[in-house]
Amino acid sequence: MRQTILLLCCFLFLSNTLQAQISGTVKGYITDTINNSTLTKASVSLLRAQDSILVKFTRAKENGYFELNNIKAGKFILLVSYPKYADFVDQFSVDSTKLIKDYGKINLEDRGKILSEIIIKGNRAAMKIKGDTLEFDPKAFKIEPNAKVEDLIKQFPGIQIDKDGKITAQGETVTKVLVDGEEFFGDDPTLVTKNLRADMVDKVQLYDKKSDQAAFTGIDDGQKTKTLNVKLKEDKKNGHFGKVELGGGTDNFYKGQAMFNKFWDKKKLAAYGILGNTGQVGLGWGDKDKYGQNSYQVTDDGGINFSNNGNDEFESWDGQFNGEGIPVAQTGGIHFDNKWNNDKESINANYKIGDIKLSGNRNDINQQNLTSSSIYNTSDKSFEKNMTKNKLDLAYEIKIDTTLTLKLNVDGLFKNSNSNEAEMRKGTDEQGNQLNNLKQTTTNDVDDRAFNINTLLTKRLKKTGRTISLNLNQSSTDSKSDGYLNSRAEFFTTSVISPDSTKVVDQNKVNNISNTAFKSNLIYTEPISKSLSVILNYGFNISNGKADRKSFNQSPNGDYNVLDSIFSNNYELDQTINQLGAIFNYKKNKTVFSFGSKFSGVNFKQYDVYTDSSFKQKFVNYMPQINYQYNFKQRESLRLSYNGNTDQPTLEQIQPIPNNLNQLNTILGNPNLDPSFRNNFRGSYYSYKVLSNQYFSVNGSYNFTLDPIISNVVTNDRGESISQFVNLKNKAATSYYLNGNFGKTIKAIEMTAGIGLSANKNVNYNYINTKLNQTKNSTYSFNLNLSKYKEKKYNFNTSFGPTYNVADASINENSDSNGWGFNGNFWTSVELPFKLEISTDGNYQYNGKTQVIQETFERFIWNASITKKFLKTDNLRVSITGRDLLNQNVGFNRSAYNGNINQSTYTTIQRYFMFSVSWDFSKMGGGEIKQN
Repeated sequence: MRQTILLLCCFLFLSNTLQAQISGTVKGYITDTINNSTLTKASVSLLRAQDSILVKFTRAKENGYFELNNIKAGKFILLVSYPKYADFVDQFSVDSTKLIKDYGKINLEDRGKILSEIIIKGNRAAMKIKGDTLEFDPKAFKIEPNAKVEDLIKQFPGIQIDKDGKITAQGETVTKVLVDGEEFFGDDPTLVTKNLRADMVDKVQLYDKKSDQAAFTGIDDGQKTKTLNVKLKEDKKNGHFGKVELGGGTDNFYKGQAMFNKFWDKKKLAAYGILGNTGQVGLGWGDKDKYGQNSYQVTDDGGINFSNNGNDEFESWDGQFNGEGIPVAQTGGIHFDNKWNNDKESINANYKIGDIKLSGNRNDINQQNLTSSSIYNTSDKSFEKNMTKNKLDLAYEIKIDTTLTLKLNVDGLFKNSNSNEAEMRKGTDEQGNQLNNLKQTTTNDVDDRAFNINTLLTKRLKKTGRTISLNLNQSSTDSKSDGYLNSRAEFFTTSVISPDSTKVVDQNKVNNISNTAFKSNLIYTEPISKSLSVILNYGFNISNGKADRKSFNQSPNGDYNVLDSIFSNNYELDQTINQLGAIFNYKKNKTVFSFGSKFSGVNFKQYDVYTDSSFKQKFVNYMPQINYQYNFKQRESLRLSYNGNTDQPTLEQIQPIPNNLNQLNTILGNPNLDPSFRNNFRGSYYSYKVLSNQYFSVNGSYNFTLDPIISNVVTNDRGESISQFVNLKNKAATSYYLNGNFGKTIKAIEMTAGIGLSANKNVNYNYINTKLNQTKNSTYSFNLNLSKYKEKKYNFNTSFGPTYNVADASINENSDSNGWGFNGNFWTSVELPFKLEISTDGNYQYNGKTQVIQETFERFIWNASITKKFLKTDNLRVSITGRDLLNQNVGFNRSAYNGNINQSTYTTIQRYFMFSVSWDFSKMGGGEIKQN
């Protein structure tokens, strides 16, 4: 600890060793190119060239003159803007040889006079391109009373939003939506788009957000995220707004939602609450735990943690709802963010609480293919699950000076989940003779705790491009579970009605699993020349884990207090990891090229407390990478990459914990497993033309894994299996993916049309009864999408196309599951007189019969609603909604893997009707919001 503190002190001391201060000046006059008149009060911004951070700002005087003084040495961008004129952008430097930059007269050109201008005007669009950012002006679009941001950006050319709120921009998915450059309630984009009011928006920016490391170092690492940034009007940053909605329906369906937002100065406070059983389980409930996960942290380091169990019956349920079962949800959250001290300090905090209950039934039909025969399994399962979760996260940032920044992220999670499941499973041979029968019930109660703290210190040194950063991370997880397993398995001999053997398990299982880890990563960037730079990193990690699993049999007095030593264990895990890497980055003109590698040396020790024995391993992970990007022109680029990675065997593969949760499958460990090596090649081409709203993209990847770790399963004639993982020599597991999309606006009919083609294939191997089986799974699809929007009249969007699936296993010629399918979606809304609006959407799915499953599946889910708007600003709405009007919603899934073919049907939400009332309220900028 003393060494760590000393290291930090030395690091901070370095930050005070700065270059001598140089005071430079930039000046000039701003005029009109047509009549040479001065442009009074034109805005003049000085940006730092490395990351476009605003350094100074002023406005031109009455005679058009401007001057910015006391400029430190460095590279800068001068941005001059004036309404209805094209921006002037220029880059310059200030150093000891050139302290004054005099532009003389800067002539701005009228936008309307530029032939191929960056401004596009029409009855639906107004956009401006600033560098790599596409900026939309809401003033050019019609904003209905109480419209949300989602309603606004639906009108933007090149952007589509489906009925679930998923945003696609220029053919790519938007994964992040910011408010004034800051995250709002975490990573859930729909929280912003579905709740913030459109008339509060000053502009919307679309760009590829660089990673934290690239933004800090100025070295493009190729990691970008398609991002929308919603910038609010200055006069709309003070006040409050929100929404309340209540609804009740047939078959006891109901929903309720409330959200309140208050903005003042640079502060934002927001809170929401949701309850209901219609499938909406929260706003951002399933968001990623992003804190402590940043581009500086060591990844692919070969670290190993104890998992909770790895068996479905006793896993800690994460609360996700994927359409299976009937959910009852109560969730809520509160958000706060603020900036102060001249924006040098900021805080972003979120707290979420929720409870979700899920119940339903599931039926599975499975064909398990053997070397010369097949086993047919059927299963019926009922389940009840409940989870309560509390999550708090906080991010604090302070800019200590212009070169030194400290970021602190803290998050904690408290979760309780419990489940109750009952299953009946039956296995038969090809003639219908019963082979086995299983009846099993499980109950489990799990308490999970997690805490994570991440500190990132970044420092820019004297030489431009030379940086150093230190990332320290401490994390801990703890999981305690208490459950009961009651299982009875019966095995039959062919042509015999009664079972010839029976296995019974009746146990109480108590697990206590914990992991702690300290990770550090030091990154140094050095510019070798104007075009070439290098990123060096060293990481040191220490982690410890404990897994105490106990199984208790029932004593004669009925208590579960007899320890079963076969299915009980107590392991301790210690490991240290050293990672060293070097990545070279070349950037010149339109080309960005990087290459290098990382190496992780892992010392691993697992100690068995019960047997007083140790299992040790030392291994090295090798991670080469190559990235190439060529920018033909703005919004047209080609990217190619290669990444290699060593995949080590998992603990469960090397030394599995004995378990009796599945009496039909026993897993054996294999301590002689070798690591496999995964090779991944990726390529993409992307082009977007603003004027015609035309996009074209091609994405592809190819993967092959050498010495893959595969399963070796031996199954007897009664359906009992023994499995073990082994390496496959002289063969590689392969996969590829190819996707192409093209779309544009057809001006003659004012409709946007697009087509998509995709193909993917996986070739995997496994041993079935000592014989090598090769499985080939492929999917080919074609998709056509059409959309048309007419202001204050209608909005229409549809997407449909066929698919062809291939599932082929070499082990059994009767195991092919090839077949056609078709999917289609549409949604539309129509504005009617008397403030009425009708909206409807539908989904059609068809799965044809296959050689194995001789039945087709077809369903059409159709929803519709009619809404009446009240009050002057239409902020009171009454709706009648019908879900699954044709009552065809049946939970369904079909899959094939490793020669096994499975089809599932399950409980899901079906037809209901609901009456709902919603009220939007707002008071922003000192009064009620007025509509345009």
